[in-house]
Amino acid sequence: MAKRTARTAEISGTFGYASVDALERERRIRRVFDTVAPRYDLMNDLMSLGIHRLWKRRFARAALAGDPQRVVDLAGGTGDIAALLADGRREVLVCDPSLPMMAHGRRRGMSGVCWLAGQGERIPIASASVDAVTISFGIRNVTSLERTLAEILRVLRRGGRFHCLEFSAAWAPIRPFYNLFSFTVIPRLGAWVARSPEAYIYLVESIRRFPDQAQFKALLERAGFVEVRYRNLSFGIAAIHSGVRP
Repeated sequence: MAKRTARTAEISGTFGYASVDALERERRIRRVFDTVAPRYDLMNDLMSLGIHRLWKRRFARAALAGDPQRVVDLAGGTGDIAALLADGRREVLVCDPSLPMMAHGRRRGMSGVCWLAGQGERIPIASASVDAVTISFGIRNVTSLERTLAEILRVLRRGGRFHCLEFSAAWAPIRPFYNLFSFTVIPRLGAWVARSPEAYIYLVESIRRFPDQAQFKALLERAGFVEVRYRNLSFGIAAIHSGVRP
């Protein structure tokens, strides 16, 4: 139990970057995504063999249950999730700290999508003003999970829903093969396609340090969400977590 508690404390705070203060870590993460912005979507296709698109479509369907009228896609980057959520009937707002990522997305000319520079730890949106908050493969990059979850809870209306798609702990039988792929193939793809192996080494490390399914569920409950649940995708390589503001 002591070992699990220590692990939870590590991952819920600095994600193992104990020697790096929050501001410096924020700058490093920003540089990572600014660097890979033009080829980010292509890299996701190669890294996941295209499976991330299936995950995201399933995620979007879950997020649209209940027909939310105002949705914030946090860490929305190039707007791939926003494109799945926007249908002309609801307001969809992409909120991301990387201007190059959002600029790349805006060139797609998506209608019904607005863009806002902002961070998960300080969401520039009024309290109790949105029906749903989504975040896809972005929450592991915040400097403080606790502050980010508190902010998400703050901007949601009562009964509003939070949906998170993130890499998680793969099932034990496939974990050795998945780890081998992650730590050897992905950085080489980063060097070849995105011309930034350092960025993809960071991304792989951030996946490894992130809470597993049960740990992240516990963090959501501790933050104040109710009806918290998760659903594994592709043998636990990724998971969809959801919770409700009471």
